[in-house]
Amino acid sequence: MSSQSPEYSPFFAVMGASAAMVFSALGAAYGTAKSGTGIAAMSVMRPELIMKSIIPVVMAGIIAIYGLVVAVLIANNVAENISLYKSFLHLGAGLSVGLSGLAAGFAIGIVGDAGVRGTAQQPRLFVGMILILIFAEVLGLYGLIVALILSTKASMLRKGRNSRGQHLVWSETQQDADVMTDVKMSDREEWDQQLVTEVRL
Repeated sequence: MSSQSPEYSPFFAVMGASAAMVFSALGAAYGTAKSGTGIAAMSVMRPELIMKSIIPVVMAGIIAIYGLVVAVLIANNVAENISLYKSFLHLGAGLSVGLSGLAAGFAIGIVGDAGVRGTAQQPRLFVGMILILIFAEVLGLYGLIVALILSTKASMLRKGRNSRGQHLVWSETQQDADVMTDVKMSDREEWDQQLVTEVRL
């Protein structure tokens, strides 16, 4: 383990994957339960509107998919010798999509509950409810976009480039990467075709 890859660095990446899934699932569960309660209460008097009013439950479930996608991406990049920088990127990605999904799930649940109850009494309210639900869903999508950007930065490091686009030379002995300076375009093209390994005897 080097100074850039301490023993505890994988912990933050794993916490990022866990946070992405846990917080997104919490938001989706609350949205499903809250809007499902309204659907159950409304269906007693208007059972023909059950399938029409199931949209808030579907949109709440999509929030959990956002967290699942990011959690899988992070989990695939976790390694024993992961750098602390990449680990913090994964943690930020997980918290971004997780907390955004939690907020979106709360909004979808509250709006869906009131919306399906109101739609049973005034059908013209349905279009307005859908628009509000879309704006609530977009909150979770914002977190997903930021999480994918952060995860892409970590993947660039894994493929031999740092966040500034500089090529890296991998050292098998030190399990670390150094920046390759004064690289010509021909050398950069050659880098994309083969792995440059720095052997230190």
